[in-house]
Order: sequence, then C-alpha cells, then structure tokens
Amino acid sequence: MKEVYKSYMLEQLKKLISIDSPTGYTDNVQTYLMNELTSLGYQPKRLHKGGVTAELGGEGNGLMLFAHCDTLGAVIRSITPEGRLLLSRIGGLNPNNVETETVRVYTRSGGCYDGTIQVPNASTHVNSEVNNPRSFETNLEVVLDEFIKSDGDVRELGIRNGDFVAVNPAFTVTEKGYIKSRFLDDKASASVLLAYAKYLKDENITPARRVVIGFTVYEEVGHGAACGIPEGITDVLAVDMGCVGEGLDCTEKMVSICAKDSGGPYNYAMTTDLVNAAMADGIDYAVDVYNFYGSDVEVSLKAGYDVRHALIGPGVYASHGYERTHIDGLVNTFNLVRAYISNI
Repeated sequence: MKEVYKSYMLEQLKKLISIDSPTGYTDNVQTYLMNELTSLGYQPKRLHKGGVTAELGGEGNGLMLFAHCDTLGAVIRSITPEGRLLLSRIGGLNPNNVETETVRVYTRSGGCYDGTIQVPNASTHVNSEVNNPRSFETNLEVVLDEFIKSDGDVRELGIRNGDFVAVNPAFTVTEKGYIKSRFLDDKASASVLLAYAKYLKDENITPARRVVIGFTVYEEVGHGAACGIPEGITDVLAVDMGCVGEGLDCTEKMVSICAKDSGGPYNYAMTTDLVNAAMADGIDYAVDVYNFYGSDVEVSLKAGYDVRHALIGPGVYASHGYERTHIDGLVNTFNLVRAYISNI
C-alpha cells in the first residue's frame, strides 16, 4: 500500500472519529461522506432511510462493500430534580467503561452542551457506596458543565428527554502505530473503504467486477443494511471490526476473516475466496469465530436479498469500550479488499 493511501486512510479515520454520530444522530457524518466521495470524483447517493452509497465502477457480478458510521451512544430518558441527566443507551454502550467519560449533549434546537458521565454523589470522600456496580438504569447520570441546581435550570438550556448524548472518542495514534479510540467499530473500516475509493481514482483502475460501497447508519441497532442494495449485486461483504480476544487468532495487526458469528456461518465459497486471496498476496490474516456479534450483511439476508455474504475487518481489541487497533490491521484490510476484488 502506497504511503499516500495509508496517510489518507489515517486522515479519514481521524476526521470520521471526530464527527459525533450515535445511531439516530448521523446527518453530519452522512454529509461528510457525501462531500468526500464527491471530491474523489464519484456520484454518491443518500438513502431516504439514512446511509450513503457510491458506484466505484466495473461491470458484472456485482459486489457491495458495507461499513457503518453510526456509533454507540445514548439519549436522555429523564431529568432528575437535581438537574442530572439519566440515559437510555443506544446499542451496546457499556455502563462499566463509560463512567467519567466526557460527553456532548445535542438538543433539537441546535444547542450543544458538555458534561461527564458519573455515578450520583461521585466523591469517594462523601459516599461509601461509590463503588457499587454501574448501571444506566440505577446509578449513572450525566453531570452538565453548567451551573445547574434543578431540572428547571436544565430545561432553560433547551435540553429535553430524547436529546442525544455522544461520548468523546479520545482518539490517539502511538509511536508504535497503535490506534486507540472509541468507535473504531466501525469508522476504521469506513476509512479503509474511502482509501480504496481514492486508490481506484488516483491509479485510474477499473475494478475487475462491479463494485458499490455503502456506509450504513443503523448497524448498532440491528437494521443498517436492510435496504440500499441495488439491482445486480450478487455478493455483499461487511467490512467491520475483527475481534481480538481469548480463543481467537487475530491480533490488532491482522485482518480477520469471520467464518461464523452469533447469526450463523458466512457463505462458505465467498469466505474461502477471501482466504485464498489473502494467502496468494501474503496478507497477514486470521480466520475466527465471533460468539457475540452480528453484522450488516446478515441483515441483508433477513431483508430478503438473494446474495452471498461475508465479513472481514481489522483486528480490534476491547470492542464497545476504549478500543485499540493498529495501522497494519487497516493496511491488511485494505490489501485484502483490493486482492479479493482483483482476483474474482
């Protein structure tokens, strides 16, 4: 992978991560994707439901690549008499690892307010129960960075139930090439697809088959790719996060090819073709089974599309927490996308 595409991929990842996009509050990231794909020379389309697609070229045997740009987050479910915000989580936001994280609260009137997720009465020196188990239902709340003494003070700011709460990602890249941030699932792979789109344009390459890319915005709640697949697509490939953990072979420096997840096995022939492409090109890969995972392309099958489906992605540690991957994992994912499309 040329350095120019690697740099572009990291740049796009940083920009995507910086755009708050919890599921249901994704207009800004969709606008960004539309503008970026247009600047690359494509003619992207925005779905009525939400999501962005673009034709990358090629003919016959259509392949659609999906990544998602919605993230975990929360909405306000109620405001306490003391002016704290109680949350209803979006997707699998984990109460055990978001305490003390800073957040932004977006109101429907255009306001944006800073705050922090805390337990009630959070000071150890005044609360003997401060270390009780964490739960959004019982003992986590948002403390606004405003002088608040009552729920009326909160309402005067324009904050209401149903307003969105976005957790700050804390993006960083270490000297050793490790990328640490919330929401690498799945903005890391979204940056891979943007880099692949740039590569095709810059190198004046027409794919060996018709290729369409799609960025969904409802994956974290389970119906991202239930629509938006155009006529003529026979294969769909989710480019999401690969799992890193006990019992798995993948590391953060590799691309993972998923054989099966909680939704069942992926298409045998398509998965085998991905393995063969990785082997032929000397790509660092692993084949793994994810026990607690579901993907966009499984939703496509449930929606009735007659397609084959497969799943790949860079290895990500601590998913749905403060996640970690490596630039090599993104490069290997890019290389597998390129090799797979070139070889079919």
